[in-house]
Amino acid sequence: MPAILFVLTSTNKTLPGAPTGWYLPEAAHPYYILAPHFDIDFAAPKGSNPPIDEGSVQAFEGDAECVKFLNDEVVKAKLANAKKLADVNPADYVAVFYPGGHGPAIDLPTDAPNIKLASQFYQDGKIVAALCHGPAALVGAVDASGKSIFEGKAFTGFSNAEEQAVGKVEVRTRSSSKGIITHHMRVVQEIPFLLEDKITALGGKYEKAPALWGVSWHFIVVPGSVTDMHCYSQNHVVVDRQIITGQNPASSKSLAKAILKALNQ
Repeated sequence: MPAILFVLTSTNKTLPGAPTGWYLPEAAHPYYILAPHFDIDFAAPKGSNPPIDEGSVQAFEGDAECVKFLNDEVVKAKLANAKKLADVNPADYVAVFYPGGHGPAIDLPTDAPNIKLASQFYQDGKIVAALCHGPAALVGAVDASGKSIFEGKAFTGFSNAEEQAVGKVEVRTRSSSKGIITHHMRVVQEIPFLLEDKITALGGKYEKAPALWGVSWHFIVVPGSVTDMHCYSQNHVVVDRQIITGQNPASSKSLAKAILKALNQ
């Protein structure tokens, strides 16, 4: 069967040192939609056993597919034998997929083998897909002319409002002596940049769900992070030619189905 490459983070800490990694349902749900039709390989900057976000394990302990993924001997073997990105040959794959978690926003944007890999997949006309914080891995990717792959294209990804809601960014306001707000200032706490802002800065057309929270999914920020809350995120997937992106964990299944549809055309 043709193969798809899942690229995961090798980072297990946010900038201040809080635990992170790749986000469980964002790999598990796409895996079980795509695996019946394609071979799936895993890769990460450091290769073997890329770190999972343990908070996502706790948050989705009642999710049947996530539990299955964690106990799947085939998956465990694939993760144990995950390739180093520097050793990956893009010619072996029909698509590349970047699951999220805050980890991918930390190591993958500046990882030279990843930048080269993502650029090559794009330049070869192959499917480039990313979910939640996964598009952060693409910020260094360029087309054959050296132009950012974001320029002029529609993308989605974890929004500024979602980052604020889960405590990864603080929004401060400054006021004059008369109490008039002069401007807002975002203070990014645990990741290098806000994905929504970065997409726009690179010339991308950022899109998101019409409402911050829907009813289609839940995720939990576990105690020990900036905040502890139960939220419902809203599914949103954007397809712009060969680039397929999903906004948040709620979008994992829809994104995988969009990948499947694109590869079957």
